[in-house]
Amino acid sequence: MKRFCRIVFGLVALAAASVLSAAPISAQGFPTQRVTIVVPFGAGSVTDIMARILADDLAKRWNQQVIVENKPGIAGTASVAKAAPDGHTILLTSNGHTVAGLVSKSAPFDPVKDFAGITRVCSVPLYLIGHPGMPAKTLKEVIALAKQKPGTLNFSSPGLASTTFIAGALFRKTAGINIVHVPFKSAPDAVTAVILVDAHMYFAPVNLTKDLAGAGKVTAIAAATAKRIPDMPQVPTFTEAGLPYVYDSWFGLLAPAGVPRSIIEKINRDVVASIQSTDVKAKFVAQFVIPVTDTPADFDKRIRDETANLTQVFKEAGI
Repeated sequence: MKRFCRIVFGLVALAAASVLSAAPISAQGFPTQRVTIVVPFGAGSVTDIMARILADDLAKRWNQQVIVENKPGIAGTASVAKAAPDGHTILLTSNGHTVAGLVSKSAPFDPVKDFAGITRVCSVPLYLIGHPGMPAKTLKEVIALAKQKPGTLNFSSPGLASTTFIAGALFRKTAGINIVHVPFKSAPDAVTAVILVDAHMYFAPVNLTKDLAGAGKVTAIAAATAKRIPDMPQVPTFTEAGLPYVYDSWFGLLAPAGVPRSIIEKINRDVVASIQSTDVKAKFVAQFVIPVTDTPADFDKRIRDETANLTQVFKEAGI
């Protein structure tokens, strides 16, 4: 009888363990271990800076270590797509993510299907900058020179799936000009190339533009925004300079597609609270970026819509 009872109890325990192991991961108590924010760009980029600001704040909120891991390029994004779907590995990337599958046919992931949106974290106004020695100083002069001598002007970026690449590609299409894309390993390299005249132009964030233009190292040609930026009121927008072009450069957090919705929503709530906190908001503003947040559903829709739209735009432009 005792032996029979032990067998029964053993079977019950085994069944209970099977049920528990099959149960979905709960958001309660998340995170239960270190969280890694993967950045598919080099150290010192806007993405990297935003990730480190959030990591510091989230570590306090979660009482867990939150680290930033720089894995430049498609490989960095792919590593998150293949990560354990438990929310402990997430991606902070730019809207260049939406064209990753288009610019790299060998990309081992689908930018829509293999990821779940958490939220945007900020929007970054961009300026078209050029070296002071470049013969074209204004937007009209840049476009005129590009049309007069197709293929002679170029623009740098930290890679094909970067927000600055999209900005340059859309500028090329909107203006109807032939300017050459020159990719570099990182944002600092792409900027340095313009300073050293190894590249003619670059789409730079406000803080960098203000510092470099103030030091006379670059010329701020035009702002890719709907209105002039108060920090640089002397620089016209593209539209004011004669080209109806506005570009929204955003950065956001994504998780592997298999992460339970309850965990996605938990991360969203905590990240939104972080971004809306006085401390983080002040750090964002100090970097001249605009804090922005979404619901997971809204961010998923933005990624789907932009992926479809940019894919069509790039195909029409032969990019």
